[in-house]
Order: sequence, then C-alpha cells, then structure tokens
Amino acid sequence: MTAEQNYPSQTIRMRIGDSWVDAERHQEIRDPYRNDCIARAPVSTAQDCEDALACAHAAKSEMAAMPGHERARLLHAAADNVSQRAYEIAEAMTRETGKALRDSRVETQRAAELLHLCAEEAVRIQGEHIPMDATANGAGKMAWLMRFPVGAVAAITPFNGPISLTAHKLGPALAAGNSLVLKPSPKAPLCVHKLVEAVIDAGVPAGAVNTLYGDDIGPQMVRDPRIDFVSFTGSIPVGKLIRDTIGMKRVALELGGVGPTFVHRDADVKAAAIACARNGVLLAGQSCVSVQNIFVHKSVHDSFVEALCNELDRIRFGDPLDLDTEVGTLIDEQAAARVEQMLEQAVEAGAKPLRGWRRNGAQLSGTILTRVTPHMRVVSEEIFGPAMTLQTYEDIEPLFKAISDSPYGLQCGLYTNSLDLAMSAFKTIRTGGVILNGTSRWRSDQMPYGGVKDSGIGREGPKFSIRDMTEERLLVIN
Repeated sequence: MTAEQNYPSQTIRMRIGDSWVDAERHQEIRDPYRNDCIARAPVSTAQDCEDALACAHAAKSEMAAMPGHERARLLHAAADNVSQRAYEIAEAMTRETGKALRDSRVETQRAAELLHLCAEEAVRIQGEHIPMDATANGAGKMAWLMRFPVGAVAAITPFNGPISLTAHKLGPALAAGNSLVLKPSPKAPLCVHKLVEAVIDAGVPAGAVNTLYGDDIGPQMVRDPRIDFVSFTGSIPVGKLIRDTIGMKRVALELGGVGPTFVHRDADVKAAAIACARNGVLLAGQSCVSVQNIFVHKSVHDSFVEALCNELDRIRFGDPLDLDTEVGTLIDEQAAARVEQMLEQAVEAGAKPLRGWRRNGAQLSGTILTRVTPHMRVVSEEIFGPAMTLQTYEDIEPLFKAISDSPYGLQCGLYTNSLDLAMSAFKTIRTGGVILNGTSRWRSDQMPYGGVKDSGIGREGPKFSIRDMTEERLLVIN
C-alpha cells in the first residue's frame, strides 16, 4: 500500500509570540526519495531570534504562575490534537526525512503518548522536607526544598527523530512551567511545524512556544542571557561547542554513540540475531543508539551469523511511503555517500562484508562487516547508517573495560541468562544504560535516557527532563 503521493509544497511560518510570522528568506525541503520540493522552510534572521527570545522571556512569568492542573490540561489537549493529526504529521515526516511511513506513524503516536505522560508529571513536581535537628544549630528549625521553573528554555532538535525528540523537549518544558524557543533541524522542519500547530491550538499562552529555523541563529539563541536552560540533541562536536559557549547556563545534551551489543554464549541466539539485524538498520540506522558494534561469543558465532544474515535479508527496503517498506532512505544523498565511504574504507583496510551494500541516491541497503579492527572508523566512530560490525570474543570483561575507557557511553545491550554477568556489566560499564536481553537501541519514553562522557549530559524522559528544567529553592523557617 502506498500513501497519496500528490503532496503540495507548503510554506512554513515561524511562531513568535502570539503570531505566525513569514520569513524574509526560505530554503527548499526536498523528499530524499523522490527529490521533489515538499516545503519552503524559513531561514530565521537575527531580528527574528531577538523577537522570539523577547517573547519567551516575557512569557516565562505567566507560565511559572500557571497551576499544575492547568499545565496538565493544556498538555492533554495538545496530545489529543497530535493524535487527531497523526497521519498528517507522519506523512510530512516521511516526505522530508525518507523515514518509512510505518515508523513515522509509530513515532507520532508515541509523541502523543509522551505529551500525556508530561501532563501527568505536571501535577507531580515534588520537593522534600529537610530534617534540621541532625545538628545543634539546625534544631528547632524547619526546612523545605522545592522545585521552580527554570525560566526560558532553548531547544534544538535533530532530523532523525524530529517529532519524538521535539516532544521530549517541548512537553517537559511546558509541564515544568517554562517558556520555550524551539529550533528544529533544517532538514526536518515541516513535521515539527505541524506538531507545534497542534500544541498552539491547544491554547498555549502567547510567547510560551516560539519557533525559529535555520542554523545561523543557533549560536545567538543559546548564548542569549534571557535563555536559562539549553536542551540539545545532535552531534558530539556541536554539543561540545554549545557546552563551551553558554557559560553558566544549565544544559542537557543528548549526543552520539557506537551502539555496542553483546551476545554471550548462554544467550537466546536467534532472538538476539533478529533484534540486532532490525535495530541495526531500521530508521536507516540513523539513531544514536542503533546497533553498530556487535560482540559475539566465539562458541555461538556461526549460529548467530547465520540468523543475523537471514533476518537482514527479510527486511524490506524501498519507497518510504509504501506501508510494506520497513526501511526508507537516509536523510539525503550526502549522508548516504558519507556512510558508503566509511564502509569502503573499512573494506580497503581488510574488513569483510557478510552482507554488502548498494546505494541508490539517498537509499543504502543494510551491511554487515566482519574482520574489523578497533581502529577502523566503522568501529570507533558513529556510522549513523544501516551498517553493523561483528567481532568475536572469549573473555568479555576486557571489552567492558574498553567501552568504559572509550569516549562514548550512551547505551549498551547484553544478551545473557547469567545474572552475575548482567550485574557485572551494570556495575562496570560506564554508560547511561545497560539493556539486558535487548539491544543498545531499546527505549521507552518514560525511562531516564541519556549518556555519559562524550555521549551527553542529563537525562530525557518526562520526570527526568522536568527535574532538569526546574531549579531547587530552599526555605528555612526559624
């Protein structure tokens, strides 16, 4: 089944204050599969950024004064709007990113669920009582620690999960009582615009949600003193640049990884192989936790490889709008060419393709490489494409140490029936999360998700983002 392909080009407008604002200049957004223009996205100016920042700054007092039950009502209404417009938002996402429509629909529905979760958390923002009689000078006093909105949030979102990752910033910001200036990826602006329309139509106060577009105004946005918190999902180099330039502002950074997943000798080999194959290439591998580096115990290597290759052969690549397609394109032809170059370099250095790649424009088939070494780019750097590497081991603990010593620490998958080994991984691997009997790519939206080291700072998930987007204040009564 193929969705309607007659898709009229749309002109996106910025949201600044209580108005939809036309830009002076636009850039074309093209379907990476068909190459037709589907939208004209604004290129925001320094003045647009100034206006949006001023509006967000002015709105933060009103948002902070809004009771939790009103913020919850607003977010529930926004979630309902997103659900009602899910097909429209999903189709826009597929047309501009090349993501398979079936995945775009799932992502949009998950975003609606996420906004409902944020609504529930809006009425559960808690402080704590601090016992003061533990010391002589504290005795007789009472103290409470409470959480208050941080103020105005700057949110920058990527192209690979544009609706989900926007919801993960917008929802908690509003739930916490903050205002927001949002800058989506220039490669995925249309679906985010439609999401923002759904939120605005729920009755958001003027200036509480503002949108800017293009990369030029990013530095101005995050440096401005009227911004109190920066939330960014994207590449490690840009994340480091933000961290180095925003001074004393608080920040949440969700950055990259190299998707390590272990298959131990006592694992369910077939289940592990199916999960690794799918989580290595679905979304065209464009997830910071996609399975990239698979480590397989020598004793189960052959059976795992057979099952892995068989499953990869079953996955359907093709037209993103066809609901039978499981993997569409990468975000553009340049991204596919970059991944292809990494694979070619690895093969030239001695890697062996168990399943080789074919590229047609922005579309790239799934790849499995073996005989790789730790210094190859396909092992040591984030591929961000539908490709996996495979290495065997006999002793797993040195690999745990190697991951801990590496620059990355997002999530790690481990297939084993040994509780001792699972606890060893959990205690010793320096990473944001260990997924037992699952791959590095597993995520549920309510859980705390994020990395350590170069993979990021802070945690996403409604409760945990709200914690980051509020600040503690202490009251002592003498």
